[in-house]
Amino acid sequence: MKTITAQQVTEVVRTLCIEANRFLPEDLRTALEDARTAETWPTACGVLDDIIENYHRAETLDMPICQDTGTACVFVELGQDVFVEGGLTDAINQGVRLGYVEGYLRKSIVSDPLERKNTCDNTPAVITYNVVPGDCLTITVAPKGAGSENMGRLAMLKPSDGVEGIKAFVLETVEKAGPNPCPPIVVGVGVGGNFDRVAQLAKRALLRPLDLENPDPRYAALERELLQSINALGIGPQGFGGRTTALRVNIETFPTHIAQLPCAVNINCHVTRHKTAVL
Repeated sequence: MKTITAQQVTEVVRTLCIEANRFLPEDLRTALEDARTAETWPTACGVLDDIIENYHRAETLDMPICQDTGTACVFVELGQDVFVEGGLTDAINQGVRLGYVEGYLRKSIVSDPLERKNTCDNTPAVITYNVVPGDCLTITVAPKGAGSENMGRLAMLKPSDGVEGIKAFVLETVEKAGPNPCPPIVVGVGVGGNFDRVAQLAKRALLRPLDLENPDPRYAALERELLQSINALGIGPQGFGGRTTALRVNIETFPTHIAQLPCAVNINCHVTRHKTAVL
């Protein structure tokens, strides 16, 4: 059994919060630069130039890429041979607290959804645990802004709706979202499971590298088809038109009930941030 201290977890989460908000993943940077090369609409080209300059400036000036530094979504892969001395959930929340305060990141969490009093340290984090084999603790921090999160939708489709029903729901969701999620977007799609699992699938889909297709050829083909259809909508960067509405569609699936076909869409803006560490 491997022992990891709460202090180690806290320090790692603190660092991940700061770095995830300041540095875009390499695959996303490449996707944005490729989109700029392929784009032909002058206004869209200008917007993409601004987006690329923005993430370069965030790096050089040591500042957040976006003013909305988001809900701290934390994904934990907990090895079954790991013991965390001191309490894992408290250690993660302390790391978020330190990261957002010491990193001068905007605190956006209110303690009650109706009273709306700011907690002033961006806690509690939204933590998703997954127990896996081995003696490693893998932590991913994915700050999620509200502009894109608010555009997510979930549908309990009928099995007879099939793949055409999924395609129609995804396209309808992106079209309804329009410019609100700050395109070009990354689209996470969950299919299967049940009401709660399908939403987790859609959110996890946003963590997959943009240059990595679904390993199942059927879903990989569906990802490509949906991306083409979404970009044909012509919403474009920040809603000003053009061919680049989305950079990528990622689909994650899970077995489901014979009488269900759950489908969820979780949209992320062009600042699809996430950073991972392994202890």
